[in-house]
Amino acid sequence: MNGSLSATTVRFPGHSGDEIEAYLARPEGDAPRGGVVVIHHLPGYDRATKEMVRRFAELGYDAVCPNLYSREAPGAAPDDAAAVARAAGGIPDERLVGDVGAAAAYLRALPNANGKAAVIGYCSGGRQSVLAACNLELDAAVDCYGAFVTLDPPSEFPLKVSSLVDQLPRLSAPLLGLFGAQDSYPSPEQVADLGRLLDGHGKRHEFHVYEGAGHAFFAVDRPSYNVAAANDGWERIAAFFAANLGN
Repeated sequence: MNGSLSATTVRFPGHSGDEIEAYLARPEGDAPRGGVVVIHHLPGYDRATKEMVRRFAELGYDAVCPNLYSREAPGAAPDDAAAVARAAGGIPDERLVGDVGAAAAYLRALPNANGKAAVIGYCSGGRQSVLAACNLELDAAVDCYGAFVTLDPPSEFPLKVSSLVDQLPRLSAPLLGLFGAQDSYPSPEQVADLGRLLDGHGKRHEFHVYEGAGHAFFAVDRPSYNVAAANDGWERIAAFFAANLGN
């Protein structure tokens, strides 16, 4: 792998056949490779997320990030699109599963695809990564500090989401979880609860909780960025995908 890649905007049919925008990055070369669906955080389909997509291409995977706000705010700036989506209560779970499933199918149909696909999500996308892996046939899933997997949000929370406890028995793929010890949603106690539930269902998982890190520690463009936690997290993600995507 020489690190050369290409990146572009693509469109494909998402949930219910709606055309959605997505950002695709691919490594150079014709070696067989797995694919990674990147679920963006609540702030949206932004520059920082697209940098992550390119990083997965540098690691040797085809990677795509669907713009989950394509319908609410087509062509809008990320902050504006996120505000529209938040005002609507967020992305409905059924639609998220449809869009991620379409993105995984798109990756599996690319030239040189080896048929394997993973999902990774950050913040709200972390919960959505678990949701997708409970409803789609995937080969690996990564939850980066996703809240409200094991409990419902408080009544004043702006997003219309609920816990995924009843869906965890359907988890289709090994799960890597990366969390901050100073986070409140999810807190270390909530992470431990998730681990116990997955143990009870016999589901493969690997969790890491970073001391000194809070929420959004991967976000290089935010004060929450934690260099040590993010660097270690990237190493663990790379090893996890190498073990499960067959590159």
